[in-house]
Amino acid sequence: MVNLTKSYLDKQPIPPQIPAWQVVLVLIALLLAISAGIFCFRWIQISDPYIQNVLSLNGDSVQGHAIFQINCAGCHGLEANGKIGPSLHHVSRRKSEGRLIKQVVSGKTPPMPKFQPSPKEMADLLSYLEEL
Repeated sequence: MVNLTKSYLDKQPIPPQIPAWQVVLVLIALLLAISAGIFCFRWIQISDPYIQNVLSLNGDSVQGHAIFQINCAGCHGLEANGKIGPSLHHVSRRKSEGRLIKQVVSGKTPPMPKFQPSPKEMADLLSYLEEL
């Protein structure tokens, strides 16, 4: 066992203390950076002409259900409970309308295929998804 005498401990360097105001300043800068990133991401989505067009339309959930049955039910299930793809119940609580639109049309989440509905069809599909 090592004997740590007082003289040994006295010779050890004391780590510098960071003032509390510097910690607070760094945390504020971090929060501002995160907020700016979220704002820019949302602004880019909303500035997309296709998304703007979709969001300007009133969707019909009955039509949206029909579009879902034809294009989505094979993977997400007839009742959107999930099958190969995840359940879509309450998906509108987890994702914004802009993110849902991007998800559907991008095809960037394998194995989900790229799907290019017209703006009206996408508005109808969104309306249906919001009811799940």
